[in-house]
Amino acid sequence: MRLTDVIEELIEEKGIERSILNSVICEGMLAAYKKKYPDLALQVETDKKTGEIKVTIEKEIVSSVQDETSQISLKKARYINKNLKKGDKVWIPFEGKIGRIEILRARQVIANKIRQIESLAIYNEFKDKEGEIVLGVIHKCERGGMIVKIDDVLAFLPRSLSIPEDKCIVGFSIRALLKEVLPEPRNDNQLILDRVSTHFLQDLFELEIPEIFEKLVEIKKIVRAPGYKAKIIVISNDRNIDPVGTCIGVGGSRIKPILKELSGEKIDVMPMSDSFETLIADALRPAKINRVELSEDKKTAKVWLDEDQRSLAIGRMGQNIALASRLSDVDIQLQATTNADKNKQSRDVDILDI
Repeated sequence: MRLTDVIEELIEEKGIERSILNSVICEGMLAAYKKKYPDLALQVETDKKTGEIKVTIEKEIVSSVQDETSQISLKKARYINKNLKKGDKVWIPFEGKIGRIEILRARQVIANKIRQIESLAIYNEFKDKEGEIVLGVIHKCERGGMIVKIDDVLAFLPRSLSIPEDKCIVGFSIRALLKEVLPEPRNDNQLILDRVSTHFLQDLFELEIPEIFEKLVEIKKIVRAPGYKAKIIVISNDRNIDPVGTCIGVGGSRIKPILKELSGEKIDVMPMSDSFETLIADALRPAKINRVELSEDKKTAKVWLDEDQRSLAIGRMGQNIALASRLSDVDIQLQATTNADKNKQSRDVDILDI
């Protein structure tokens, strides 16, 4: 049975070493022979010169053969090697045949072994990249998500880890966080991608904004409602650097590539503040806040604002106020500013001016 052509094809297609392939094929063929002859001592190897499979059986040398399957006469044995003696064991060619069922068994074992080798190679190649952003090309659209090709290896971006506005267009480039590298495929997927985590967004900022990568500007906290909005608190470790302006860029030049990558998800960037009241007011943007009153335990905040600002503070389906609460770790309660409140604030300002 010549395997040279098969092996050459597998070497080219899978990139597996010849010696490993030889071993895998022999293991598969041995499984096939063992299926039909489970009680025999068999071994399988490939002839390096001819590329043929050699199946041999171990037999004991005896003076009088009682069992043809496990014994050989001393006379026949000495035709193989004249130095052999009674009681020795010798490997000789096995003449038994196998059928279609056994061949299917061999193919199954070989296929499984090759998958294991490929899985290990993928694991070793990508394990150190776990938690990093990778660039790929959309290869296929499926009901459960996208298949993305990364360096000729297929990864899976589940719909649950995709931004709602993401479009699956075959051939388009896409960046994602390499969320998980599995030792073996799970549901045919070994590399799992993610575009909805705060980790992904933070890594995007590090890629696009050198000051964040160099720790001159630091992201203190991120909250996200993927596809709708993210809110980020930043702080500068250099008094000469404006952290918000650095992240936004002139005319939004730095933030725009990130927004594009996020399929239009909005991002509110705000500075770190020592004042909870200021932080909460900033977190409720784009609404304009008149006053913030924090409870003694700092778990609840009453926020006064004009009625026309209420819908902005709440946001679509309540997501803006929910994000603000998560960002500040405070339960925010909106209060309508009355004319009396405005008059009181006006008098307070007049007193301060005096």
